[in-house]
Amino acid sequence: MRGSTTVPGSEQLTPPRHIAVVMDGNGRWAKKRFLPRFFGHKQGVDALVKVVQACIDRKVEYLTVFAFSSENWRRPQDEVSGLMGLVLAAVSRYLAKMGQLGVRIRIVGDRESVSDKLRQAWNEAESATAHNTKLTLSVAFNYGGRWDIVQAARKAIAAGVPADELTEAKLSEYTAMAFAPDPDLFIRTGGEVRISNFLLWQVAYTEFVFSDCLWPEFGEKELDAAIAEFHARDRRFGGVKDAS
Repeated sequence: MRGSTTVPGSEQLTPPRHIAVVMDGNGRWAKKRFLPRFFGHKQGVDALVKVVQACIDRKVEYLTVFAFSSENWRRPQDEVSGLMGLVLAAVSRYLAKMGQLGVRIRIVGDRESVSDKLRQAWNEAESATAHNTKLTLSVAFNYGGRWDIVQAARKAIAAGVPADELTEAKLSEYTAMAFAPDPDLFIRTGGEVRISNFLLWQVAYTEFVFSDCLWPEFGEKELDAAIAEFHARDRRFGGVKDAS
C-alpha cells in the first residue's frame, strides 16, 4: 500500500460508510501466470466475493465497484465478449450467496448498449435482493463519470427543473448513485494512480488510497490497510478543525 499508515486499534474506529473500488490488475495477474486475460477477470470475481464478505464483517454499508467502463468497449472483442459472459455466469453462481449474506445488488451505468439477456439478468439480481439491508453492492457497468453528469443534467431538464433552481444538491438527485452517500474511501488496485472517469461527481471529498496489489490478490489484509490509512487522514471538507 503506497504510503500506508498503521493505526493501532483502528478496528474499533467507525468504518467508512461507503467504499468505492477500481478493481484493476486482472489482466496483468493472468499475464504473469501465462494465462489468457479472461482467467484474471474470473479470479477477480472471486476476489470481489471475498471483499464483499469482508465489508459486511466490518459493517461497511455501501460498496461500489468499477466493473466495466464506457471506454472498455475499445478492448479486443473476444475480451469484451468474455466479460459479458462472465457477468452472466457470476450472477448465476453468486446471486443466491449474495442474498444469503444480506447483500442488495444495484447496477449503475448505461443499460442501452448491453444485450437483452444481460439486462434481464441485472433486473433479476436487483429484484431478488431488493429487500436486503446488510450491504448495498453497486456494480458500475458501462459506466462513466462524465456520462453520469450528462445524464443527470438531462433528467433534471426533462423533469422541468428551472435553471436557477438547479443546485448541486438538486443535480445529485438525478445521478446514477443518488441512492447512496458519497464514497468516504476510494481504493484503486493494480498500481495505477488515476480516477479513470469513475464517480467524478461523487468523489469531491473522498479519501484516495492507491495500492500496487493486483485485484485478484486483494483481500482482507489489503482492505484493512486501506481502511487504516483512511482513519489516519485528517478530513476537513474544506474547513478548519478547532485546534482546541
